[in-house]
This record gives sequence, structure tokens and C-alpha cells, in this order.
Amino acid sequence: MSSAEHSRPVAVVTGASRGLGRGIAIALGEAGFIVYCTGRSDRQAIGPWGGTVRDTAEAIDKAGGKGIVAICDHLDDSQTEALFKRVDAERGRLDLLVNNAFAMPDWAVPDGNFWERPLSLWRDMIDVGLRSSYAASHFAAPIMVRQRSGLIANTSGPGGKIYRHSLPYGVGKAGQDKLAHDMAHELRPFDVAAISLWPGLIGTERTLAGIAVGGVVGENAGGLPHIETPFFVGRVLAAIHAADDARTLSGGTFYSTELAARYGVLDADGRLPVSRRAMFGAPLYAPISGEAVEAFS
Repeated sequence: MSSAEHSRPVAVVTGASRGLGRGIAIALGEAGFIVYCTGRSDRQAIGPWGGTVRDTAEAIDKAGGKGIVAICDHLDDSQTEALFKRVDAERGRLDLLVNNAFAMPDWAVPDGNFWERPLSLWRDMIDVGLRSSYAASHFAAPIMVRQRSGLIANTSGPGGKIYRHSLPYGVGKAGQDKLAHDMAHELRPFDVAAISLWPGLIGTERTLAGIAVGGVVGENAGGLPHIETPFFVGRVLAAIHAADDARTLSGGTFYSTELAARYGVLDADGRLPVSRRAMFGAPLYAPISGEAVEAFS
């Protein structure tokens, strides 16, 4: 590893082949990170929306960072463990873990009662989501604890507070917020932080296509002022890392755009998206330190 690479911060972004994970990974690359991009697709996309981990890694390189292909099926704990052993062996450090892996069902399938939907929906949203976040954090934490620094960030949403999409969806989002809150308590003595983020309406190809055909992303999802590019959350996380004050946020759940306002971050299109607080109210978890509660209550 070159001396230039040695000075770069290191991140792992799960579920980085497309959508929000891809955008986060590229934005971190723009900020100079070495980014391990995880997903199942190497050279051929899985599913109708395209995107591969290799595409993301190449885009990170073009943005000024260093993208690393890390093929990983997060349903297999042994693959997740091997990923973090690789990061530790190759870099000897880990500054940021973004838990983003998730399997959202096709929006063309109408929402419905839980007993009328396949049991596989639980696997998609809890196992390829909440459980994989726990497993990734389990293997990432020892590296961060050893170096006495680092941030674990879960991508979540207000579905843990109000009904959205389906029962497993809400359980998964509530779990992401609680996971960050409780990890923060156990990580606090080691100066490692954990937070959960509620992005706005993510302007992915999938979301924009849904809006174009009549707003099938859900009637309570928000509108154009709430749209964030897929890069926005990554920009916010890069700003938190640069400010070196993640511990003041640890344990809390935050609207991404409100954190952006705190750190002076704008989206890739030059806007500060509108918070959906008026729609969903305050998140349930404030920082455990109490230092940032007033600003985000």
C-alpha cells in the first residue's frame, strides 16, 4: 500500500451495486475514501434495475477515491466475516461502515396484508437488511474498538415509526434505529459511534420511474422538495468524518437533510432537500451523550 493510500480513510458500504448504496459509495470516493463496495453482482447486474459492484468501484475511482470490488452475499455470515478480515488485512483500519444492504420488493406488486404476502418478504427485509446489518457490525466492531475510533451508520427510514409498505418493512426499519442506539451504548467506552439515518425520497432510477407513472412509491412518501440524490447521504457521512465529532451523535436517529444543515452540506444538485419531519415527526432515538439532543429534538 502506497503512503498516499495509507492516509486515506477506509469505508465499507454494503449493498453498493445500485441505488442509495452506490450513491453513498461514490460520494465517499469524492471525499477521498477507500471504499469496499459489497454486493452480489460483479460484472452482470442482478435484477431489472442494473448496476454492479464493479461499476460502482470504477465510478469511485473516477470521483477521486479508490473503489474496491468486494463480492459478498450478506445472507452468508462466513462471506461477511471474510470481507472484514480482508479489510483488516489489507488496510489495518476501518473508519466507516455503512449498513445499507436491503432487498426492496418490486413496487409493481401492490402492498397488502401480511398474511396475504409471501413469507419470503421477511427474509428479504429482515435477513437481507436488519440481520445483515447486525452481522456486518459484529465483524467490523473489533477493528474499530482496537483503533478506538470509527462510525457505524445504518440507512433506515420513518417506516419504523409509522406504517409504510408492509409489516416486515416497518419491523426492519425500527430494528435499524434500535440497533444503532444500543450499539452506541456498548461502543461508547471505546470511542466508536453508531447512528441511524432517515434519508428523504431517494431519487434513484427506480423512484423517479415510479413518480413518472403516478407516484407508486407510496402516497405518504413525500414529493419533489423531499427528493435527495443518491449521493447526499454519502456527502453527509463524509462531513461527519471530517468534523471528527461522530461521538456527539452516537445512538441517535437523524433526518439526513437536518444533519446536512448542521455540517453545511448541499446535495449534488446544489440544493438542501426539505426534511420530512413535518410528515413523520421526530425520530425516536436521540444521541446518548445528550450533547446534540437540543438541535435534533
